[in-house]
Amino acid sequence: MDLRDIVSFSFQALRANKVRTVLTSLGMVIGNAAVILVVTISLTGRDYILEQIRGIGSNLVYAYYEAGSRATPDVQADFVKWADVEAVRRELGPQIVAATGIMTTYDSIVIDGREEDLRVIGSDDAYPAVRNLVVVSGRFLTADEVATRAKVVMLTERLARRLYGSPSAAIGRILKIARLQFTVIGAFRERTETFGLSELGSETALIPITVLRYFSPVERIDPLYVQVASPDDVVPITAQLRSILESRHRPGARYAVENLTAILEAAKSIALVLTVVLILISAIALVISGIGIMNIMLVTVTERTREIGVRMAVGASRTAVRQQFLIEAMILSLAGGLLGILIGVAVPVSAGYFLDDLRIPVSPVSILVAFATSCTVGLVFGYLPANRASRLNPTEALRYE
Repeated sequence: MDLRDIVSFSFQALRANKVRTVLTSLGMVIGNAAVILVVTISLTGRDYILEQIRGIGSNLVYAYYEAGSRATPDVQADFVKWADVEAVRRELGPQIVAATGIMTTYDSIVIDGREEDLRVIGSDDAYPAVRNLVVVSGRFLTADEVATRAKVVMLTERLARRLYGSPSAAIGRILKIARLQFTVIGAFRERTETFGLSELGSETALIPITVLRYFSPVERIDPLYVQVASPDDVVPITAQLRSILESRHRPGARYAVENLTAILEAAKSIALVLTVVLILISAIALVISGIGIMNIMLVTVTERTREIGVRMAVGASRTAVRQQFLIEAMILSLAGGLLGILIGVAVPVSAGYFLDDLRIPVSPVSILVAFATSCTVGLVFGYLPANRASRLNPTEALRYE
């Protein structure tokens, strides 16, 4: 018998027990689909988390005054000043996209008929580039408005809705801050929500820092932001920024200079560990499926003992018998594996049509791993039943009832 005849006999044997064949292959279908879906979910989750971190600013370096040995009245000279921001811009030059600083104060305004404290921050026209802000309505501050100390204000989207009903309705309205009248020129939001962990709360007003400096009792930039041009320069720029601040202030002052690189690396490491763990769990499902194939093939060998004896009696070699049962196991494994791969790929591809804002990557590596595992499972777990069939004694097999 040649290989084509062996394959033909294998298909005939599997078609003779269709329900058993389908149920045996079902484990491989589920296992392979699980491998691809688990890897896809893991990659999607990792990419989403990293994208959220990058939305805050993956190349972002920030600095603020941390501590010093001076008494409180003297410590004001140690605070980061706007002059430090300008020095950073000069010294770092083309290595950075932008640098800016934030000053914060509070004022009372009437919202929904009651007086509430409002967070007011001051910055300049470089602020949106550094913090990845999205203008919802209107426009952002201009360099001329900052230079001329124009009395204009931008509101966070939520504050604009509470005060005026909608962001678009807020444009052109007058808001009194520190007894001065400011014209609302725009509403904005963070591209990635920081949930109040940054200087931006859900209800915050933004005005030119040149205006805020005049009614703030102490000039204190907290924090100083730098958006680095290249990810490779984040660590060197962090060190340079610390050096610039320390060189411009007394030796005893300490400044915290940090970036998000460590958070990004931690997120990548966590995602990798989760991916490996989930793949191992899915691999267990494939191994269980392989054991199921082996059990069914052993039962099949027992049921077909007389058939094996007849084939050997008419001249079939032990190798041909072994090949037939091994091919049957491989067909079960590969058929289930291929169907599982199709399902595993189809689910995220179909979901991509309904989720426009979410990219769902399908890993080619997971497909190769699933297919290779299917081949290995069929070969490994099919060999024992096939070898057992080939070692039957023809005479005893013919007498088997």
